Amino acid sequence: METLSKIELLPEEVARFGNDPATTFAANLKTVRARIAAACHRCGRSTDDVRLLPVTKTVPANVLRLAFAAGISDFGENKLQEARDKLATLSDLPINWSLIGHLQTNKVKYLVRIASEFHALDSFRLAEELNRRLDAVARDLNVFVQVNTSGEESKYGLHPDDLMPFVNRLSEYPRLKPRGLMTLAIFSTDHERVRTCFRLLRDLRDRAVTAHPGLTQLSMGMTGDFEIAIEEGANVVRVGQAIFGPRPTGNGFYWPDLTPASDMPATVNKR
Repeated sequence: METLSKIELLPEEVARFGNDPATTFAANLKTVRARIAAACHRCGRSTDDVRLLPVTKTVPANVLRLAFAAGISDFGENKLQEARDKLATLSDLPINWSLIGHLQTNKVKYLVRIASEFHALDSFRLAEELNRRLDAVARDLNVFVQVNTSGEESKYGLHPDDLMPFVNRLSEYPRLKPRGLMTLAIFSTDHERVRTCFRLLRDLRDRAVTAHPGLTQLSMGMTGDFEIAIEEGANVVRVGQAIFGPRPTGNGFYWPDLTPASDMPATVNKR
């Protein structure tokens, strides 16, 4: 394994992550876990009920070695190609890879070799191809069914009305191990609109679990809204920028500057 002293950062990586990313990531991770604990306390939940999934998209592989040194071993990636490239570089590390973004069926063959879980199951065609490929290598895969709770055309996921017909057929794909539902809330600073998306997913879960007992988990909440998600029942929160800093993308300014839910006099649902 490459020692930390031998990891050389490019100038642009130093500009983005600082001279000592491992220390920064460890401090950020501690802060995020404290915020998770505070959100759980507000709504009467145990911190054991909430799993943090660090989102590592756009973070270079050599920088992720420093993240691993900071205590992060679960990596969530949006794009399969990016995950493949990083796995090739970091294959010596015991990392659990989760794919949390939309997947085309022609890339399923790569996912089954990489991912320990998949958070974006949203069609029968994809379920069939996943099951076929998994059966060929004799392995199972934990999956979350993605639901579009915001009604935005730009987002993937099943329409809420299509969830139950989909859930009722999940037993046809025995290699898939459904663990819960996943959603992306509306991209808004209006916290009540965000909360509505999470409440809808929770209500859908409560209905879906009667048809498929394995669908107990809720994967919802990111850097800008994970505390709201926890208050509404999230079991997995997918947090990237609060740990690794703003991304060099169009929304990099937005999420870190969103007022934390802990600062809001919001009504808390204890479910």
